[in-house]
This record gives sequence, structure tokens and C-alpha cells, in this order.
Amino acid sequence: MKIYTKTGDKGKTSLIGGRVDKDHLRVEAYGTLDELNSFVGKAMTELDKEVFADLLVDLEAIQNELFDGGGDLANVMKERHYKLSEEPIDVLEQRIDKLMEEAPPLEKFILPGGSPAAATLHIARTITRRAERQTVTLMKEEEDVSPIVGRYLNRLSDYFFVAARIANSRVNIPDNEYVRSAKVFRTDEKKKK
Repeated sequence: MKIYTKTGDKGKTSLIGGRVDKDHLRVEAYGTLDELNSFVGKAMTELDKEVFADLLVDLEAIQNELFDGGGDLANVMKERHYKLSEEPIDVLEQRIDKLMEEAPPLEKFILPGGSPAAATLHIARTITRRAERQTVTLMKEEEDVSPIVGRYLNRLSDYFFVAARIANSRVNIPDNEYVRSAKVFRTDEKKKK
């Protein structure tokens, strides 16, 4: 089997059920999910398998969910059956809550960085936000776009933020606070008072 088909040489690409220009909003959106998936894979190579076994399970599930979401965005068939469901959103919320219990208190904005894995997870977070923006734009232009993809991406960026903090915390690297940040987050102890 040849990997190249030459069918895209004139700037068109195939969707599920049609063809569009390679710079079409749909292609931009699902292409960004593909880019994001690559950075998730990179983060996985930077995490110790024993220290971060739980995050690695999460990230492998996320890679499959991103593939599902990309397929949903690429689907322009009249009868559509989307693969990405609400369940992964619920799972992400549960994992965020669990990881937040472990994360050190946070009062100020932090800068991306720390360990290599944390830095990569922050890159994944920002790509997720871009993918979310592109999906919102697509939803404004076309009616038949799964709304689940946008909700999933919104939650996923939160997950990556928390996961990046855990990637630093478990290897004893403190978050790097933005030096001019006011105290914008309240710790649980202050909320209780």
C-alpha cells in the first residue's frame, strides 16, 4: 500500500462524506486535534511509568477520544453517528477533581514550564484552547457540528492545566508563579473562613 495518493495535490482533501479545500474550517479544527494528539503522545514519553501510571492511563484514553472527536468534526454525511459521547467529559471532571485534591495550593497565575512533561502538557493545554476556538467558529458557520466536541475540549484544557501541575509536583518541582500576578485564586482554607 502506498502512503501517498496524490488526490490532495490540488489543495482538496477528503472528509467523511465529501471533499473540501485543505484550509476549510473543518480541516483546521480536526487538524488541530491531530496536532494536539501528537503533543499528548510526546508528554506520555516524558512521564515516568511508575510515578505517573494514572496520568498515562488518562492520556491514552484522551488520545483515543481526540481521534473520535477529529472523526466527528470530519463527518459531513447526512446521517451522522458521532463517536465522542458525554461520558469522557464526566470522566475528565472526576479526574480533575481527584488531581486537584493532590495539587499544591494555588493563589497566583503560573507560567508554563517546570519538568519537560509539565511543559508539554501546558503546550497541549494551549493547543486545546485553539482547537476549541476553531470548533466554535465552525459551529457558527455550519449547523451540523457535534456540540460534544466543544464541551469536551473545554474540559480537556482544564485537565491539562491540572495534569501539568501534578507532573511538576510529583517530581518536587514547584510551579513558577507569574511575578506580577495578584492573588487570583483562593485556597480551600481561605474559602472556608
